[in-house]
Amino acid sequence: MFFQHVYDKSLAQASYFIGCQKAGVALVIDPKRDVDTYLEIAKQNNMKITHIAETHIHADFLSGARELAALTGGKLYLSDEGGEGWQYQFNHVGLKNGDVFKVGNLKIEVLHTPGHTPESISFLLTDVPASEEPVMLFTGDFVFVGDIGRPDLLEEAAGLVGTKDVGAKQMYQSISRFSTLPDYIQVWPGHGAGSACGKALGAVPSTTVGYEKVRNWALQYKDNEPGFVKFLLEDQPEPPKYFAKMKELNKVERPLLTEVPALKKLSKEELKAAMDKGVKVIDTRLKAEFAAGFIPSTLNIQGNNAFATWMGWFLSYNEPFILIAEESKHDDLVRKLMRIGLDNIYGYVPSVAVWTELGNTLQKADVIGIEEFKSLAKEGAQIVDLRGAAEFKAGHVPGADNLFVGKMETNLSKINKDRTVLIHCQAGDRSAIAYSVLVKHGFTNIKNYSAGMAEWANSGNPVVSEN
Repeated sequence: MFFQHVYDKSLAQASYFIGCQKAGVALVIDPKRDVDTYLEIAKQNNMKITHIAETHIHADFLSGARELAALTGGKLYLSDEGGEGWQYQFNHVGLKNGDVFKVGNLKIEVLHTPGHTPESISFLLTDVPASEEPVMLFTGDFVFVGDIGRPDLLEEAAGLVGTKDVGAKQMYQSISRFSTLPDYIQVWPGHGAGSACGKALGAVPSTTVGYEKVRNWALQYKDNEPGFVKFLLEDQPEPPKYFAKMKELNKVERPLLTEVPALKKLSKEELKAAMDKGVKVIDTRLKAEFAAGFIPSTLNIQGNNAFATWMGWFLSYNEPFILIAEESKHDDLVRKLMRIGLDNIYGYVPSVAVWTELGNTLQKADVIGIEEFKSLAKEGAQIVDLRGAAEFKAGHVPGADNLFVGKMETNLSKINKDRTVLIHCQAGDRSAIAYSVLVKHGFTNIKNYSAGMAEWANSGNPVVSEN
């Protein structure tokens, strides 16, 4: 058996390339949308991708299953569980609990594992030439290392009211079935640490059923369904706004993107004309570079591992946008955008120099240190903590208001325009985004305490907890 774990750090998302070397055929589970990765693995190992499978209708990324099928001719193996409203609306081989399919000499058994979503399935793999016993379980967003999939996304992100309690109870039953599997089976999940699909995912890529029985909180609630449901639903991180769109696009027919597109370079005149029409401009530079000089009304979303997630918070799928990014960064940035379906890139400029070449001046961000933060707080400035609700409850600056950065644009009325406003997050990335958002919306009284809670708490300052 050939096996390769493919991991996208930007979305903390795992996919799997599994091949039968004797037959020269392969299965890909939960592929990302820039599918050239799998084509290259197949080429290097003289294999043909014949099977493409998904564990569920994904919310956190745009699946590349159809792109991969279009390029390879491989068949799609997708869940037919979940009932009405949870069926894929394009041709596929439908899978139900207990179904078995083979990839060369590898046997794949389908387990229906609802909870995270009603149609969620897991794949139990047996390497038949080596053993008659199963050896690997691909769990998608069912079981992670040290955690399990959240059942509230459908309600919180997609607006399906009443689904989270049902999902939590389904998850309890699925976990009970999981606990009956042999301890030796390897567990390969769909996500790792940093994903919004759970609240305490482990950083290692895989685990075993036996390890999870001992260490995973969810398997410690035997005969206590109410306690399990309560713990599962509380203090989950805010689901990114784009999740609802992913649920839609992963289920229906949509345009395919089978290669990484090249970006159009804009002249300074084209940039100015687009901005005059209201086209959003995203400055992908590091926060310190942005703070030192930025084009007015541009948003600072750094091109790091969180780039796609924050882009999904602040851009809609029907609007064009422009990137400020060096050409050397384009391949990485475009791939990250592809993975959540943000394809409507109007063009790019390589630097902010195009603005000054037009005779304009750059703005500078008002970034302050801890002593000025303390002084202004004593004088009555509004303190706005931009972190998530669970982070805020765990510990915050006395007197701070909590406004999650991703929801800022729809809650601008909560920011005081008549006095100084001090914004901060944990270590500055989210406050850099927020500062650019507020400036774009006309706020002139904002100061960014970039060092944030990391410095505040580590310096021994008072912290209020609500837990």
